[in-house]
Amino acid sequence: MKQTRLMKRFMPYFKPYWKTLALDLLCAALTTLCEIVLPMLVRYIAQVGIDDITKLTVELILKVAAVYLVLRVIDVTAQYFMSNVGHVMGAKIETDMRSALFRHIEKLSFGYFAETKVGQLMARITSDLFDVTEFAHHCPEEFFIAGLKIVVSFTILCTINVPLSLIIFAIVPIMAIVCGKFNRKMRATFARNRKQVGEVNAQVEDSLLGIRVVKSFTGEQREIEKFERGNREWLDIKRENYRYMGAFNATTRAFDGLMYIAVILGGGLFMMNGQITPADLMAYLLYVTTLLATIRRIVEFTEQFQRGMTGIERFFEVMDAEPDIKNPENAKKPEKITGNITFSDVSFSYKDDPDTAILSHLNLDIKAGKSVALVGPSGGGKTTICNLIPRFYDVTAGSVKIDGIDVREMDLDTLRGNIGIVQQDVYLFSGTIFENIAYGRPNATEEEIIEAAKKAGAHEFIMSTPNGYQTYVGERGVRLSGGQKQRLSIARVFLKDPPLLILDEATSALDNQSEHIVQQSLERLAEGRTVLTIAHRLTTIRNADKIVVLTENGICEQGTHEELLEKGGVYAMLYNI
Repeated sequence: MKQTRLMKRFMPYFKPYWKTLALDLLCAALTTLCEIVLPMLVRYIAQVGIDDITKLTVELILKVAAVYLVLRVIDVTAQYFMSNVGHVMGAKIETDMRSALFRHIEKLSFGYFAETKVGQLMARITSDLFDVTEFAHHCPEEFFIAGLKIVVSFTILCTINVPLSLIIFAIVPIMAIVCGKFNRKMRATFARNRKQVGEVNAQVEDSLLGIRVVKSFTGEQREIEKFERGNREWLDIKRENYRYMGAFNATTRAFDGLMYIAVILGGGLFMMNGQITPADLMAYLLYVTTLLATIRRIVEFTEQFQRGMTGIERFFEVMDAEPDIKNPENAKKPEKITGNITFSDVSFSYKDDPDTAILSHLNLDIKAGKSVALVGPSGGGKTTICNLIPRFYDVTAGSVKIDGIDVREMDLDTLRGNIGIVQQDVYLFSGTIFENIAYGRPNATEEEIIEAAKKAGAHEFIMSTPNGYQTYVGERGVRLSGGQKQRLSIARVFLKDPPLLILDEATSALDNQSEHIVQQSLERLAEGRTVLTIAHRLTTIRNADKIVVLTENGICEQGTHEELLEKGGVYAMLYNI
């Protein structure tokens, strides 16, 4: 994005703090006043001494010093405000942006996360926005001070000698153009640097989350080599960045010298011709020094500026990502859902591969309170069917209806609030057992949470842990066995108490004993609900009201366990295997 467009989009984040910003800029003006007045005071004293040394009295010097002392007191007070309150304003803007970014990411659809590395998102939420604090505070402040000093200094110097002032200030726009080219190159390397930070984060996260696999396959050295490749690439990008930065700094130093040469040559010649006085030349040198100090501050700020602009650009890249699944206008919020599910001529393919149909003209009717099992070879679309009901994805054609209402017309919170999902890969949040069960219904009482755990067959093992329900489960539940984690996920759904239940291979990763315990919990959970089960272990779905056999060609068989065995088709073959 162009810097002007980025700044235009960033400006609204200043709106809640415009009073603080205005006061910050006022303080910046006061500190600038102190710097601008100093050369005039020195010029005044020098001119008095040159004109008539007897008029340069102690009283006069003390008066001038008193004026400057007052200005310095104002300067110190203003500088304190800028360093304190100004930085807090920047931190608040960073916090607002981080909150907005996280809220937006939470709204994005499954498809976005399938294509985006978590490490990249982590980099954008954390490190990309760190520099925004400094940027939000210093950007308006530094450019305001620089602009003020240039305009006021130019105006004052023009009152002394117009030609010399024009010569000196003619160098400034040339300097801005040359430095601007280096700025653009620096920004490009900063963008690559930020992307590489995300790549390194993603690689580290991947390696650490899979540490058991790494160690079991003695893959430590491979992981170190992968990390080193990414780390070296990061160094190469930084080298390029610092090369441009070095050229940038050297260029500004060269222009520093040009401005001093212009003052010495031009000032000397004008003074030789009697067009300026020695006091005027002294004032010119002091103003040029002040200007160059300001330019150096801008140069030093340039790195920070480019980091901030890069962070803001990457922030808006995520904010511009639109969720595929949106809440419809005038969304329907049925008070009660009984659980009739109808798939009418449903077709589905992923957006990045529209030519490959996962489902094609599928029709399926699931009655409220009934248990339906989906079986068949991998790739038949079983998981896709389950993802279409809670609108994790939308159908490409046809419709999915619950109680006669198209799920695309229903309020998302209402829809998903009435569906409970138990998956093979259980995700537990870093926290306590109590907190993980309570995720099913955050406002539940302690008694309700314990009752849900008992129904899930989890209460006994929970009480055997060191701290009972307050036991820490570790990251992703690493301290618990597969069966224990699965029972906690079932307790979570018991607490939610939804009329629709989706079981996605909920027992396939468990040993026989754990499977038996979990299966009993699932049977209790399924009572009085509409249940859709994906299963590869066909012994677990023999009691289903209807078994639907899916292949790459769609539904090839459906019926009860006994009916399908008698038919001797695909199901009978899978069951016998």
